[in-house]
Amino acid sequence: MAEAAIRAGCRAYFGYPITPQNELLEYMAANMPKTGGVFIQAESEIAAINMCYGASAAGARTMTSSSSPGISLKMEGISYLAGADLPCVIINVVRGGPGLGNIAPAQGDYFQATKGGGHGDYRMIVLGPATIPESAELAMLAFDLADKYRGPVMVLADGMLGQMMEPVMLPEPIDPTTLPAKPWALTGARGRKPNIVTSFYLDPGELSAIDVKRESRYRQIEEHEVRYEEQQTADATVVIAAYGSVARIARTAVRMARSEGIKLGLLRPISLWPFPYAALRALANRVDAILTVEMNAGQMVEDVRLAVAERAETPFYGELGGLVPSPKDILREVKRYAR
Repeated sequence: MAEAAIRAGCRAYFGYPITPQNELLEYMAANMPKTGGVFIQAESEIAAINMCYGASAAGARTMTSSSSPGISLKMEGISYLAGADLPCVIINVVRGGPGLGNIAPAQGDYFQATKGGGHGDYRMIVLGPATIPESAELAMLAFDLADKYRGPVMVLADGMLGQMMEPVMLPEPIDPTTLPAKPWALTGARGRKPNIVTSFYLDPGELSAIDVKRESRYRQIEEHEVRYEEQQTADATVVIAAYGSVARIARTAVRMARSEGIKLGLLRPISLWPFPYAALRALANRVDAILTVEMNAGQMVEDVRLAVAERAETPFYGELGGLVPSPKDILREVKRYAR
């Protein structure tokens, strides 16, 4: 993800160490200077996200990364980025929680990421990779989406993806000089009126008009940026809904179920916001059950149930505290609803 960010034109990275994403920080420390970019290990997570605000306001492609407790500290700054319409990429390599928890893989930050963990009315594009190649691909995509819609974008990985190794084919680096211009950036007036970047509007009418305009942008994102993957759903009677590392485990459960004659499929959301409500709703009209599997107490399942709207059964199976479900665990749950 770090190398992908550099190849995407990231030239300003600010972070603070926390397991299980320290390798990303270390890689940026070693390699950002080679590109002429800026790396700063900030004095805190709060400082890091506010450095992102400044660098983004100046027009740079900017990124920070952390793990669950660190992301919580960044949430005020993320709201400020959204309120000032500033693009920024945030990578969260989720660990067990709540609180200090542990450094094992988990998915307990889904609510925080997709429902807005910071204050106020804002949304954030959230991408959930399931493999190392996809982690790189989505890290690069995140910068394009952040610039296109002028807001923060989060890549929601987990401790498993943060620590595993897989082959990956990286694309050629982009030429940062070919990126679209940012006429709103604070680059010095230079013969034009000064730009102002702020999220502070004392007049309620003025803030309302800006918020309404931003909400219109969010509706465009919901229309054009939904991403998901289906596997063997055409004839399925039961479908698993899972994202990230759990989805790759669920793929094995699908193969095992099919070998036993159980018509099992998989729907994997890639964009966690905007969420693939329409795809799940379509499946719900022709399957008996959609089983949501997560490494938490039940978070994405609320979006699944909202999409399904009682058209099919919507059971849930989750593991907590950093425990990872096995394919056999998932298949055991599937058999409770397969007919």
